[in-house]
Amino acid sequence: MAFLFDDLVFWIGEEIKEMAEAELYGNKEKINERLLDLQARLDMGEIQEKEYIMREKELLDGLEEIRAREDREG
Repeated sequence: MAFLFDDLVFWIGEEIKEMAEAELYGNKEKINERLLDLQARLDMGEIQEKEYIMREKELLDGLEEIRAREDREG
């Protein structure tokens, strides 16, 4: 019985991890939309270049993670 419980806990943990990654990194299309929005906000003067660079790096890191995950999964 404990073995089934351990499997269930592990499965739940994996599901939560996948959901968190999906929320954090989203998908390529969403990230590309966010990059375009970020560029527009910079162009309109709504954000400073320092904030742009910081957010752009986060989004590009997310794209890199998606590509790496796709490569691992085949």
